[in-house]
Amino acid sequence: MRYGGFGALIAARHPFLPPAIPSCPQLSPMFRYLPPVFSEPTVRATMLAILAFGFSGAATSPYQSIVGIRELGLGNGAYSMLVVVASFVNVAASILLGNLADRVGAYRQMMAGVSLVGVIAFGFIYSMPTQASFVFSLLFLIPIYGSLNALLFANVRSVTRHMASAEIASVNSGVRAMISVAWIVVPGITGILLAGSPSMLPAYLYAALACFGCFFVVFFLMPRGDEAAKTVDAQLSHLAALGAVLSPRVFVRLSAIALICSMLHMSGILLPLILTTSAKGKVADIGFIVGIVALLEVIFIFVWARIQRRFGPVHALAVGSAIYVVNFLALSFVNAPWQVYGLTLISGFGAAAIITIPITYLQDLIAERPGLGSSLISVNIFVSSGLSALLFAVGTGISSYPGTAFLSALAGAAGIALLLYLERKR
Repeated sequence: MRYGGFGALIAARHPFLPPAIPSCPQLSPMFRYLPPVFSEPTVRATMLAILAFGFSGAATSPYQSIVGIRELGLGNGAYSMLVVVASFVNVAASILLGNLADRVGAYRQMMAGVSLVGVIAFGFIYSMPTQASFVFSLLFLIPIYGSLNALLFANVRSVTRHMASAEIASVNSGVRAMISVAWIVVPGITGILLAGSPSMLPAYLYAALACFGCFFVVFFLMPRGDEAAKTVDAQLSHLAALGAVLSPRVFVRLSAIALICSMLHMSGILLPLILTTSAKGKVADIGFIVGIVALLEVIFIFVWARIQRRFGPVHALAVGSAIYVVNFLALSFVNAPWQVYGLTLISGFGAAAIITIPITYLQDLIAERPGLGSSLISVNIFVSSGLSALLFAVGTGISSYPGTAFLSALAGAAGIALLLYLERKR
């Protein structure tokens, strides 16, 4: 007897039903147009979970500073310090929980627990909107919930690590695309829902519901297979795990990736500023351009997955990053809104490579430990965002916004050169 879709998940948990046929593309018509690797139940469930994870971030990130500073009365300096410390907590939580998941092989249980932390974090801010609740949630609970991103990729890696590297890259591309899908859809929907509201706090209610949806997917829809996910050496201490992350071989390569990824963070800072100053655009143009780029990213993510198969991750990332460098160089010369719109095609194509290819590359740096290797994703986000903040401070201190864009392009080019030098033997 055959079971498809949700029925297959029910059958897996109820022994009184006849055995189901192993998963295959024909059993799930909605997935028939995806590559065969996406027929794996864990991969499909993870794509749904990370869509919910992306929903929570897309619903709250655009309004976080407004809620903290304007509605709850935090000062600019206090809010900035809070964000910096929260980034440290997120990195520490990602490494700690990733290594713990490797040691016990409990990826599914860990992800379910962290999802509930997200429900508590966002629900706490919405139900008790005070400075204390906001600071506690942003400083501890939300960074812990943020480690779910790395755990989801770690779980996928644990079930795909015996596949060919090209197929692993395809899976990571598909999973990462779900975050971009959330950022295409959710900000607009949230904006419509909050249009007549005097407060942005309902966004945190939407995020809490998304976290609960993530918990439901992980706990009820994701297949059980924790025992098989244990690594060979399950007794690596947390201090030794930190040492593995900071080892010269790993950290110098992570630094090259961070230089490249810093361009993405800088784009989020500079694009609105250049668009509304040098290009003489309107504030409304910002949302349109960000939405266009996000849509193009989803499309081009799968293009880069195919390019990786042919040229390998290092050369594919180098080419995609070089395209994004060109985008930044061009951005430093724009003087009209239509020129920024014209750059969206280049920006979307290059950004799609930078947001997907490094995931597999970073995981491969500690390939034998899915949780710890995937924690490098969070470390990279932290280091690259710190680099972008430093470059922005230096660039605006000695030049203009277009000059800062040029400086960011040089940093990205340096990251490409360092990456190619480190991986020249490939």
